This record gives sequence, structure tokens and C-alpha cells, in this order.
Amino acid sequence: MFMTVGVAFAWGASGYTIGTGARMGPGYFPLALGVLLTVLGGMITFKALVVETVDGHKIGSFAWKPLVFIILANLVFGAMIGGLPIIHLPPMGLIVGIYALTFIAGLAGDKFNLKESIVLATILAVMSYLAFIKLLNLQFPVWPVFAGV
Repeated sequence: MFMTVGVAFAWGASGYTIGTGARMGPGYFPLALGVLLTVLGGMITFKALVVETVDGHKIGSFAWKPLVFIILANLVFGAMIGGLPIIHLPPMGLIVGIYALTFIAGLAGDKFNLKESIVLATILAVMSYLAFIKLLNLQFPVWPVFAGV
């Protein structure tokens, strides 16, 4: 993934003036980032192919449960923020979206603790409200549309 994104950035930067280190052009940073990402991806790939695991066995199977729940949590969060007209789900807002995200992502682990999830969701909701709504003045629904808040 790093190598693919790195090559894409470097290739995209080739259409811009690169410049020099002292007088950078608009393509300098994307090219440097692309090269760094490609080198990082190459090192990770090399290590993954050469270095053995601690016990010498092959790496285990995919962790499907965390993968599914984390992706599902993000998809549900997006649907909660903006609504989903195809199933007639109105925008539920930032707060409800964060609670849904936290509870669904919490199911990805081996054990789920409702009390911890409620505390975490509350802290995330308050901090997100302060950061995105109050400090950055972003305009998106905070509460469900039908709540009228």
C-alpha cells in the first residue's frame, strides 16, 4: 500500500515543476513524500518477507472479526452523520454517530465492556463537539434532525 501510494504521488508530482531544495516548486513536496513512502513500503515488504516470526511458524489467519467491526463502525458513523436516504435514515448527528461508532468498534475486541464504552463514547462526543463545532465552526448536524435541538 505504501509503495503504491508513494509511486502515485511521485508520478503525479512529475507534472509539476520540482525546483531545488533552496527554491522548491509545487511538485517538490509530493515527489519527496512519494519517494519516502515508496522507500518505507520497500523496507516493510523486505522485513515481512525476510524476518521470521518469534516462534518460527507462519503468521496466523486474518483477524476477520476486528476487520469487519472496525470497517462497519466507520460506515455506520458516516451514515449516522449524513443520513442514508436509500433506507430512509435521516441524519442522526455527530453525537449519536460517535456513540454508534464507539459501541460497534468495541465489539471488535475479545471482550466488550458496556460501562467502558459509555464512558469512552461520552468523552469522545464532548471532545468532538468542542473541537469540531465550537472551535472549528464546522457545519454538520450535531443531533438527530427530528430532535429539533
